Amino acid sequence: MAVNPGESAPAAPQTRFSADGFWWWDGAEWKPAISPDRLWRWNGTGWVAAPPPPGARSGNGLAVGLIVGVFIFVLLLVAVITIVVLLLLGGSLGGVSSTIAGG
Repeated sequence: MAVNPGESAPAAPQTRFSADGFWWWDGAEWKPAISPDRLWRWNGTGWVAAPPPPGARSGNGLAVGLIVGVFIFVLLLVAVITIVVLLLLGGSLGGVSSTIAGG
């Protein structure tokens, strides 16, 4: 069958999806639109890689980054406070250490 340039191509049949997007109608029955492993999705003409669920990966990375950042901040804060205390008490610590040593 030859196609005339003036004619439009026949319209592809529309695939009907369920409201939740997990099923598609093939004309006779509802079929799964997502593979059992959730890695593939039916787009109406073929199987394509399924996008990750919203927030699945970025949220985990953000949470880990925040925890690591807070840990490093607290560690640096404790180190600064320790250094300041040792500098302020530096002269009096000599007497404490000699008293403890029995001298």
